[in-house]
Amino acid sequence: MKALLLRLEPIIWLLFGQGILFGTILLTGWVLVVGLLVPLGIAPADALGFERAHRLAANPIGRLLLLAIAALPLWKGAHHIRSLAIDFGGGSRDPMVATLLYAIAAAGSLLAIVAVVRL
Repeated sequence: MKALLLRLEPIIWLLFGQGILFGTILLTGWVLVVGLLVPLGIAPADALGFERAHRLAANPIGRLLLLAIAALPLWKGAHHIRSLAIDFGGGSRDPMVATLLYAIAAAGSLLAIVAVVRL
């Protein structure tokens, strides 16, 4: 299992890096608009209207964006939890922990793909 994890390490790092990008930039902006700007009246309330959301979900680039926001932060979280487990002395159990965490991230990504395709 450890050999497989070592071969998949570049792909995992790619997903982790993109999870940081999308999770930090886009998801933070979304939380800012939805959680702060609209309730305070700074942004118009129709910015979150059904028509605009439907146009986003109907556009192929918008679908990719929704998929990235839903799936990539899962890989970021899995990698951070794996690093935390290693830091707390779980180096001997790393292959098992890594496999479990990345399997959860992969399952969540598949669910996100299914959800975005069904929009």
